[in-house]
Amino acid sequence: MFFRSTTLAAALSCMLSVRAAVPVPGPVPIVANASVIAAHLKSAPSVDDRLKLLLGDGSGNLLTGDALRQLTVFDFNNQPAGSTGGSILLATIDNFPILTELGISGAISIVEPCGLNIPHLHPRADEFFTVIEGQLETGLVQENGFNTLIQTELGKYQATVFPAGSLHYQTNPTCSPAVFVASLNSEDPGRSDIVTSYWMLPADVVDAALGFPETIGGGNIDAWRAHIPANLAAGVDTCLQACGLSRTGSSASASGSASSLPPTSSASDSGPTSASASPSALASASV
Repeated sequence: MFFRSTTLAAALSCMLSVRAAVPVPGPVPIVANASVIAAHLKSAPSVDDRLKLLLGDGSGNLLTGDALRQLTVFDFNNQPAGSTGGSILLATIDNFPILTELGISGAISIVEPCGLNIPHLHPRADEFFTVIEGQLETGLVQENGFNTLIQTELGKYQATVFPAGSLHYQTNPTCSPAVFVASLNSEDPGRSDIVTSYWMLPADVVDAALGFPETIGGGNIDAWRAHIPANLAAGVDTCLQACGLSRTGSSASASGSASSLPPTSSASDSGPTSASASPSALASASV
């Protein structure tokens, strides 16, 4: 029995050492002409035909190496850099053509301390939203028949849903970065940032709808438009103060980066922003 246990232990040790020697997969660039490829794939009648067309070399052989990997692996480490409140990278047919006609897409987002993913909606997809690091607060408002604000608090590995067309947002109320994964049931879910879209309306329509023509008028509406972030924004003043952050997101104690995914800890998260948000231009997002 001792001999067998020793043999088993040696075998396990050997297996672990071999595993440790396996190299870490390298980065994968995003497909540059994905939209063109996706348009071509739509002419194929079946999934098999699309895969043969996408992954073949034109001579009936399967692509190999990096050429195959770029078309079958989406690297969420390609997070856009330079945003204030965080970053989002969404895999759709626009950058991952293998999704063509599959009816799915997905995203990973980093939400920096006090960051806000501004209120928005997806016109063509339901969203299943899961926090995988940190914690986030979310809000959801349905259509006019049930337009009550539904708020949730999510911790690590907790999830919620946002039905297609519903107005929703997420905010990070803590001083540490949070990360979420979003799954959508369309390869082309779309995103409409509510306030950003609203300010694209004619000035007189905006004034009439808001009822504050003395505050917002034709003379200053363009200035208001210039201060609306693209997607993620530095959040609420109280959170910024508690974390020692400025409206630009800078702090000696701030951690995390919008350009790379943070490591998972060993301990046991998606349109325009509130008035307290930073006016800095942020990374484009779709979730």
